[in-house]
Formats: sequence, structure tokens, C-alpha cells
Amino acid sequence: MDDLILHHYPTSPFAEKARLMFGFKQLAWRSVVIPAVMPKPDLLALTGGYRKTPVLQIGADIYCDTSLIARRLDQQKCTPALIPEGQSLNVLSFAQWADSQVFLTAVSLAFAPDAVEARFGQLPADFVQGFIRDRAALFSGGTASRVPLNVAQQQWPTLMTRLEQQLQQRPGEFLFGSVSLADLALAHPLWFLRATPVTAPWVDIYPTVAQWLDRVLALGYGQPSVYSAEQALAVAKAATPAPLPTAAQLVFNGLAVGRQVSVAALDYGVDPVVGELLYSSAEELIVRREDPRAGVLHVHFPRLGFALTAV
Repeated sequence: MDDLILHHYPTSPFAEKARLMFGFKQLAWRSVVIPAVMPKPDLLALTGGYRKTPVLQIGADIYCDTSLIARRLDQQKCTPALIPEGQSLNVLSFAQWADSQVFLTAVSLAFAPDAVEARFGQLPADFVQGFIRDRAALFSGGTASRVPLNVAQQQWPTLMTRLEQQLQQRPGEFLFGSVSLADLALAHPLWFLRATPVTAPWVDIYPTVAQWLDRVLALGYGQPSVYSAEQALAVAKAATPAPLPTAAQLVFNGLAVGRQVSVAALDYGVDPVVGELLYSSAEELIVRREDPRAGVLHVHFPRLGFALTAV
């Protein structure tokens, strides 16, 4: 069985969500640290253009977006389940909300002027300016918009008070009883705020929330081991993509298997990936592409949150 290889960087909130998935399932995995800002030539050799973090590689199969990574890890090790049977609508809908509204609100708080000074104050000014330019480009052209700081400051207490009240009804437990993807999706924006003493109070003044977050983070990261980008590319080039799913395919807008298509995120990081459409279901898209460094690849995307268009 091919190794699980995660392409990520330490301070990425969505990478933290993926790392906690490995901890929840107690999986061994290879850790490839990628740049926090563009250019990312080694990552793009695998994805074909998708630049968001993290990306999961299994041999020559590349999985984009943490929602799809969660599904793939549930296939890898079915128990404990990130998406429990019979709760998929609740868990996935909650996770989508946390990954969008809660995350974007937290980002606004995390990049307030005093928070930026606390987060980046010890770093060279040119790095900080480059990071800010990179994030402006990341959010250009998508449907997601920055939450104004004053709006984030007004709305955050409502979000946290609701969470505090729910968790008080289930002391020592998780959002839906046992741990699920919902907990990990809500935890990573709060983990991001906890990273500096300026923003940590947005989480820690809510004691039940803080205790719940400690329980989620205690899941850990499983068993990571250091891996290089060169090793990951060599694995991809030597591998053959896994057989396609056998589930029935769905044709949308006449885009049947075999067409050249473009797949791009809708919210932000909308850089397209172009290739041959191999598989199209209600949940997943698979595109075949080739790269001189990585060979023949199958790049996987969730359908929700991505645009599929003909080339």
C-alpha cells in the first residue's frame, strides 16, 4: 500500500485540520513541508495549478481540499469514522459552515493590525509584505470576500457563545457526541487564533470552548515522518494511479468522461487545473494529467465548491 504523503506547512489552519485527521485515526504519514507563499513548483507539479494547502498524495493520486481528504482517509481506515454513518448531512454541512464563515471571520481577527504585529513582528519586513501580497492574490477572483474587522469583532462573540452553550449541555464530549469531522473543521480556526497572545482571548475567554478545543487538539498528529518534495515526486512518477471508483457516474452539462476540462475552486485560490475528465460523481471529480517530473497523475477534487468547465 502506498504511503500517505501530506504536502503542508506548519502554520496553515487547514493543514492543522488534516494533521488532526491523521491523529484521530492514528495513521502513519509522510510530511512534506511546502512554502507558505507562491511559487510552489514542487506542489504544482503534482496538482497542475491548485495551490491551496494541504494536498494529500497517495502514489500517483493527488487529493485536493480537506473535505475530500477526509473521505479518502475514511476509505483508508474506516473506523473511527470522520464522517459517521447516518450523520453525513449534519457533519458535512457543519464542517462546510465552519470552514467558510467561521474560518473567514477568524482570519479577519487574526490579521488585525495588532495581531499581525504579534504574529509577524520578528520576521523580516520583506517577508511580511510578500505574505500579504500573496494572500491578496489568493483571494482575488473567487466568491469569498474578506470579513471587515469591525464585523468580525461584532459577530465572533455570537458564534462562540452559541458554541459555549451547546458544549455546556455535553460536558467532556464533542459536537455530535463522538469526535467527527465537524470538530476538526471548527477547531482549526480557533487553533489559528490561539497562535498569538493577542488573539488567543477570542477563544480562551469561553471556558467550555477552550476545554473542548484542548480535547480536539489532544488527538495529536498520528505518526508523521519527514519526507522531501523530491522523494514525493519520485514516488508519483514511479506509481500507477489507483483504479477508478466503480460507482455510477453522473454527467453534468454534457461534460462526459474523456472531455478536456478545467477544475477550479470557487471561493479562493481559483487557479484552474486542466486535464482529461476520468470520473464524475455527485461527490468527486477525477482529472488525468501528466507532468515531466511527476508522470501520469489522477488529481481528485470534491464537486462541492469547485467549478467544472469544458476547455
